Amino acid sequence: MNGELFPRERGVVVEGAVHLPGWLSGARQRELLDACREWARPPAGLRTVRTRNGVMSVRQLSLGWHWYPYGYARTVVDGGGEPVKPFPAWLGEWARRAAADAGLPHEPTAGAAAGAADEGGDDPFDIALVNFYDATARMGMHRDSDERSPAPVVSFSLGDTCVFRFGTAEGRGRPWTDVELRSGDAFVFGGPARLAHHGVPRTRPGTAPPALGLTGRVNVTVRASGLGPGGFTP
Repeated sequence: MNGELFPRERGVVVEGAVHLPGWLSGARQRELLDACREWARPPAGLRTVRTRNGVMSVRQLSLGWHWYPYGYARTVVDGGGEPVKPFPAWLGEWARRAAADAGLPHEPTAGAAAGAADEGGDDPFDIALVNFYDATARMGMHRDSDERSPAPVVSFSLGDTCVFRFGTAEGRGRPWTDVELRSGDAFVFGGPARLAHHGVPRTRPGTAPPALGLTGRVNVTVRASGLGPGGFTP
């Protein structure tokens, strides 16, 4: 998919965390990037996020449920109050397939619906967070712990290569493993790795595939909320 002389192999970082190099074809990368550019437009488009510790260098938008520090809502409660953009079914299907390829299959039950929490992780994928990294942006070590579902998290990378740091659930410090994520890669973590701390200490500007026409890095992270109709307020 990426024209490399020696294709990169699927890698298990730790139990429950799997790197799928080149999972998105060039055509799928362009399709996802085109969608991201539409989602980034207002209303409820790309925004700067303020946390209790300051301003995130990564800009972000949400689909399905709006994430804000540190909860979910159906509107942009930390902005203009606009309704969140809908989560597309095709993106959920991509995530389901990537999870299966990673050996962490996520098959919602026939009666499962968004908002019906299930301890077995049978909730459908219904959230996407789209993060944009410019040349200086980074993401500190954190856990994806605002969801009520134990379903795996599926991440798709577009544009510049980044260093993705994957640690443990116990804390933000060592031990951790640094993984190079390139455009088209998928990364899936669930099971015993679902609440592991992870982050992006740096990107590598200018490494995006020229055909993509993207300066910077876009990361699309797909999750299952397991939330009720009202969301979650911290």
